Amino acid sequence: MQNRKGIILAGGLGTRFFPVTNGLSKHLLPIFDKPMIYYSLSTLMLANVRDILLISTARDIPLFKELLGDGKNWGLKINYKVQESPDGIAQSLIISEEYLAGAPSVLILGDNFFYGDGLQKRLLNVSDNNKGATIFSCKVKDPERYGIAELDSNGEIKNIIEKPKIANSNYAIAGIYFYDENAPKYARMLSPSERGELEITDLNKIYLEKGNLFLEKLGRGYAWLDAGTPDSLLEACQFVQTIEHRQGVKICCPEEIAFKKEWLSKETILNSLKSYKNSSYVKYIYDVLENNTQ
Repeated sequence: MQNRKGIILAGGLGTRFFPVTNGLSKHLLPIFDKPMIYYSLSTLMLANVRDILLISTARDIPLFKELLGDGKNWGLKINYKVQESPDGIAQSLIISEEYLAGAPSVLILGDNFFYGDGLQKRLLNVSDNNKGATIFSCKVKDPERYGIAELDSNGEIKNIIEKPKIANSNYAIAGIYFYDENAPKYARMLSPSERGELEITDLNKIYLEKGNLFLEKLGRGYAWLDAGTPDSLLEACQFVQTIEHRQGVKICCPEEIAFKKEWLSKETILNSLKSYKNSSYVKYIYDVLENNTQ
């Protein structure tokens, strides 16, 4: 079995952030002290995914390459591919088909990130299971805004409803999806929805109909943040700021993850950051590496 590969979907026009996004991808906007894209990238790293394809627009890919390069500074391999037009989340599996080459995948939306004690263990457990598809859900107070997982009496997923007018469940489906090797093939079977997109909900329903869709519920103590609007971006910034200031840690720090997973040596990481010693972010990494704290 091939190692699982990662896909970050960081496309779209970011129209909700206009005029900021008139010259910059929303995924490069800061969530407090780090670019937004660091958070989805770090989530894949926590799942031990090191081979990653970033999908974005032709305009923005050069900007991502400038920021992330080929990923070697974090022990990763990052490739890039253009999404010619934003035709739905499931389209990313078709775009990625050649890159995946029959490998299982994990797709994460570039404006989503997750936080909570034990998150890494849960991601690893799901990633180790190559059967079917696994999606994550979190309880929300406004389920009509999301795709919702309806559960049976045993707590197993029985249906997925996109933005229901009357919701029978408050388990919203989060923006990270683990798939077996069949996802690109199933994505090619989809027809565009009424809004002209290949819907990720429809792809997940194929797995559900085959009895191969599994649900991982994130309950109390976990946070799922979607920074897709100015208001939600501000909330994400405030969340990260509060945690980092209170606890003295960094959320979604790729260098720290790479070091603790022993993908890179201390010397390699320090050498890559030597030009930025005045940054509080770099000072934190120096402290982690020199003292092996946090």
